[in-house]
Amino acid sequence: MDRSAKTVSESALHQEWEEIRAAQGNPALFRPLYERYYESVFRLIHRRTTDMELSGDLCSQVFLKALQKISTYTFQGVPFSAWLFRIAVNEVSQHYRQQQSNRVVSVNDLHLHDLIDEIGSDPEEQELLRRKMLGALENLKADDMQLIEMRFFEQRSFKEIAEILGMTENNAKVKVHRILERLKRRLSGG
Repeated sequence: MDRSAKTVSESALHQEWEEIRAAQGNPALFRPLYERYYESVFRLIHRRTTDMELSGDLCSQVFLKALQKISTYTFQGVPFSAWLFRIAVNEVSQHYRQQQSNRVVSVNDLHLHDLIDEIGSDPEEQELLRRKMLGALENLKADDMQLIEMRFFEQRSFKEIAEILGMTENNAKVKVHRILERLKRRLSGG
């Protein structure tokens, strides 16, 4: 998977950090960050809810919390969006816990194909494997599905996943690898 399009230059990170520091001193200066990231945070939430109104409400909560806690933000060497995405993931999880309902996972055929390719399969068995994969994904624990979704459906780097979920990059890699191994076993009937 080519992730080069998601790479952010050091100068862009530095410029963004300056904007964050300005917003920490004056909350009115948070607006450029809001405008830059609103759409991507909304899309992340909408992929998990598939409800426009709920997505808008949760997105508002994300930015309200971000604005309230901007003074606690510290630069970690990744885009500010990782911090916002962590807040968004937590807000979605909290919503589903409170509603005691299951989270929605939006599966794109192209990204499902990437996941199937990662596991490795015979090209002649792709359609059968696709159906089996959908069933196997439904049976994953919520935390495991979140990792697979971020890595394959949202095409996030391990560094981004680690920052969003508050773990090390190596831990994110190991967890995804183990989930893929379990999926392979399930798909092969083992």
